[in-house]
Amino acid sequence: MDVRVGDKLVMKKNHPCGSNEFDVLRIGMDFRIRCVGCGREVMVPRVKVEKNIKRIVRAQEG
Repeated sequence: MDVRVGDKLVMKKNHPCGSNEFDVLRIGMDFRIRCVGCGREVMVPRVKVEKNIKRIVRAQEG
């Protein structure tokens, strides 16, 4: 799956704050993502993130 730093992920499940959008801060074996709704940052294993992605919104390039 082609996920890049700066992309916005729309997930299948909501964060406890109610938002389902996350910004990608770091990628590797784990993803560091930040909730757009409340600003909480979490480290999540790559397999779990890739399984729960509904849509990827690309960051503006340039």
